[in-house]
Amino acid sequence: MPLTPRRPRPRHLRAVLLVAAAASVVAAALPAAVPLGIGDPLFPHLGNPGYDVLSYDIGLTYLGDNKKPLEAVTTIDAVATDALERINLDFSRGTVHGVDVNGHPARFAGADEDLVITPEHPVTAGERLRITVRHTSVPDAASDGGWVRTTDGLVMANQADAAHRVFPCNDHPSDKAYFTFHVTAPADVTVVANGLPDPRRRQGGTITSTYRTSHPMATELAQVSMGHSAVLHREGPHGLPIRDVVPAADKATLEPWLAKTPGHIAWMEQQVGAYPFETYGVLIAGADTGFELETQTLTLFERSLFVRPGFPEWYVDSVMVHELAHHWFGDSVSPRAWSDLWLNEGHATWYEARYAEEFGKQPMERRMRAAYALSDGWRAAGGPPAAPRAAGPGQKIGIFRPVVYDGSALVLYALRQEIGDRAFDRVERRWVRDHRDSTASSADFAALASRIAGRDLSGFFRAWLYGEKTPPMPGHPEWHSQAPKHA
Repeated sequence: MPLTPRRPRPRHLRAVLLVAAAASVVAAALPAAVPLGIGDPLFPHLGNPGYDVLSYDIGLTYLGDNKKPLEAVTTIDAVATDALERINLDFSRGTVHGVDVNGHPARFAGADEDLVITPEHPVTAGERLRITVRHTSVPDAASDGGWVRTTDGLVMANQADAAHRVFPCNDHPSDKAYFTFHVTAPADVTVVANGLPDPRRRQGGTITSTYRTSHPMATELAQVSMGHSAVLHREGPHGLPIRDVVPAADKATLEPWLAKTPGHIAWMEQQVGAYPFETYGVLIAGADTGFELETQTLTLFERSLFVRPGFPEWYVDSVMVHELAHHWFGDSVSPRAWSDLWLNEGHATWYEARYAEEFGKQPMERRMRAAYALSDGWRAAGGPPAAPRAAGPGQKIGIFRPVVYDGSALVLYALRQEIGDRAFDRVERRWVRDHRDSTASSADFAALASRIAGRDLSGFFRAWLYGEKTPPMPGHPEWHSQAPKHA
C-alpha cells in the first residue's frame, strides 16, 4: 500500500456465518469450535498454529455478474507442525458446502472468522495434509477488503487481513506459499492473476484461465482480475515479461504511463539488485479504493491516479515506483509480524522519495526534515514505527498511518546518516538478497545493519524504532520535532 490513502474509505466489519452440510452436524467429543491465532500483536486472531501451508490451488467460477457469489474450490497442501485434532483456517465470507482432509470428508463449523475443521482422524506432527474446501466467494459492496467491485468486474485488495474474505487460508504473511489459480469465466471476460499463465481451456461459452506463481507469496498479496480488460505486453530489463491489465477503452490514454515501467524496474535494480519475480505488470482498475496495492507481480492501481488532472507527472511516477519497490520490500521479503510493517512501507517510501528527488527535483532532505518536524506527533498518535498501535474496530487498514510511511523512511535516512552511504547501500542489497522469498523481522534488519557497520547499533534501533520521542537526527542537530499539545 502506498502513501497515506488520498481519501478515507469507509470500513464495515461483517462476519458471515458458515453453513455446514447436514453430514457435518454430528457432534464430536471435543469442546466447541473456537477461533485461534498466532498471537500477532496487531491481529491476534489472524493466522493459525499447527501447520505450514506449502501451496494453494484456488478454483473460481465467475458468471460475469460482480454482485453474485462465485462458486469456488480451495485446495491447500500443508504439513502439520504439531499434532492436531482440529485444523483452523481463516475464512469469514461465504458458504461452505463441504470439506475433505486427505480425501476423507471432515466435519466443520464456523467460529468468528475461522473455519474449524475436524478431520476423520487426528493429525500427527510431520504429516502431509491436503485440505479441500468447497465454498462460495462473496463480493460485498460494503466489504472490509477482499473482492473489490470495479466498473466491469472484480479485483482483489487483501491487505492487511482480508484474503480470508475471499478464500480459506492461513491469512498471515509469515506463512508464504505457492499459488495456482483456475478461473472459469465467460469468453468475453479477461482473467489475469499473479504469476504466469498456462494455456487456456475453452468449453462452450466459457474459458478457464490458469496462473501459477514461481515464488512463494503471502495471502495478502493474492490478485485475480476479471473484467473487460486489455492485456498489453512489453519487455523489461533482462527480458523480463511485463503484462499490464487496463480497461480496454483506456489503452491509448494509459500507454504513456505504462511505457515507464521498464525504466522504473531498471532504476530499482540499480539501487538494490535484480527484480525478484518471474513477471511484473500494472493492473489499473475502475474502482475507488483510496489506495494502490503491491499485489505480487501485478500491482493494483486506481484508474483515477492516471487520468485525474492535478497530479504532477513526478508524483504519479513516484507512486508507481513506491509500489514497484514493494516487490523487493514486502513481497519478496515479507514481514514476520504486522508490527514489522515499517520495513515494507518505510523502504517503499524511501525509494519513492529517492526517485522523486532524482527525476522530479524534489529534495530528499527537505522531505525528511518536514517528516522529522511531524514525527513526534505521528508517534504520539499511532505509536513508534516498529510498535504501532492496533487499528480500531472496523478499520483494518488503520495501521497504515503516516508513521509507517515518511515516519519510517525517516529511520532509514537516520541510518544512512549514522553509518554512511556505502554501508547503507550494502545493507539494502544484502537485506533483499539474504531474505529473498522469505520473511524477516525488525530485529533481523538491526542485526544485519550492525554486522555491516561493524558495530552494535541496537541502541540506535531501539530509540528510532520503539521510542516515544524521535531521537536526534545524526548530522542535523538543528532539526526539531514536537507533538501537538492536544495529541
